[in-house]
Amino acid sequence: MSQNPPDLRPDLARARVSETRRDGQPTIGMVSLGCPKALVDSERILTRLRAEGYGISADYSGADAVIVNTCGFLDSAKAESLDAIGEALTENGRVIVTGCLGAEPEYITGAHPKVLAVTGPHQYEQVLDAVHGAVPPSPDPFVDLLPSTGVSLTPRHYSYLKISEGCNHACKFCIIPDMRGKLASRPHKAVLREAEKLVEAGVRELLVISQDTSAYGTDWKDRDEKAPILSLARDLGQLGAWVRLHYVYPYPHVRELVPMMTDLMATGGVLPYLDIPFQHAHPDTLRRMARPAAAARTLDEIAAWRAACPDLALRSTFIVGYPGETEAEFQTLLDWLDEAQLDRVGCFKYENVDGARSNALPDHVPEEIKQDRWERFMEKAQAISEARLEAKVGKRMQVIVDLVEEDAATCRTMHDAPEIDGNLFIDEGFEALSAGDIVTVEVDEAGEYDLWGRLV
Repeated sequence: MSQNPPDLRPDLARARVSETRRDGQPTIGMVSLGCPKALVDSERILTRLRAEGYGISADYSGADAVIVNTCGFLDSAKAESLDAIGEALTENGRVIVTGCLGAEPEYITGAHPKVLAVTGPHQYEQVLDAVHGAVPPSPDPFVDLLPSTGVSLTPRHYSYLKISEGCNHACKFCIIPDMRGKLASRPHKAVLREAEKLVEAGVRELLVISQDTSAYGTDWKDRDEKAPILSLARDLGQLGAWVRLHYVYPYPHVRELVPMMTDLMATGGVLPYLDIPFQHAHPDTLRRMARPAAAARTLDEIAAWRAACPDLALRSTFIVGYPGETEAEFQTLLDWLDEAQLDRVGCFKYENVDGARSNALPDHVPEEIKQDRWERFMEKAQAISEARLEAKVGKRMQVIVDLVEEDAATCRTMHDAPEIDGNLFIDEGFEALSAGDIVTVEVDEAGEYDLWGRLV
């Protein structure tokens, strides 16, 4: 499966799922595909099931039924989801489908008519109803208790914190608003309470996610502040854990977020890290995407952010080969990347998605040209990454330990998110470390995407 290799699949990774079960306890398996927002949905489903007395199985054979939480963002992701459903049917036979692809039930049942039920994204009640129908609950009120922080599919020391659902943007290549609806922000107090409970349970890093994080709270008609994300970030930053912001659109009020990344560094707080989906740099390409087309002003914003927080790390994602993209437009993107000097970069070749308005655009780019541009883009991004990492050699920085094995401890700096960014490896004197430790290292070697360091 190209999008979710086995070592990154949440159902196969280092998840916090107890395999201890009582006699006669019904058990459910979970395959969770797609983005971290879908992973949070999977955690909520499993938490509800655990509260009803269900056990959670880490493999197909130990489950009475399997839930497959699908991704439907790209055609390749849809194909991967169908493969995962087929695998679950083959290995277990009793499969309930949910998630983004569940918004197209005929697409799923056409390929896999034997699935027990299909529900759409964040339809928790319908998923529970389907599970009840397939595997009736049998709770023991003296044994089956709801864990204080719910079921987690991430390692114990970090957790995703979803602050809103849906999106108000109308990007032509995206169908997320059609699948997940308009922006719906969770109440400030509810988000903060969840974060407090996670930190109380030992979580050292909160990964704040949504479809549009910087728009958090702007859907509240009676809000007291123009940009509620500012007060939320400020409050989260006081909990004593690292707070990492993902999917931040570059609205003007982002300038007010950046100083928090400097002020709170001494005690943890909001990390000097922004994940901003720029997508492209040429104004004509951005207009065809129905995205903000002020790439030059974006460079000014990046300069202002870095002036306010020199240690700021920027990550972003881009699309190459978008319909109508000329060689000149692509070269503009490469030149912009040279100026922006982003720390972490991901790149996708454009794909048609059923229901996306970009499908109808003229002048689709041939696949071989997309591949060539992707390779040239990644070569440029790799060179920038290597140079920026080399500049860290000799510096001291805090890192969080993710995994300790026989030959090294795998860690991340404040500039690196789990699974998508690089690592820092400690290969000497690491034996006493444990996952979740936050320690100071001195960087002594740099590669294209990773660092090596020693404890100080």
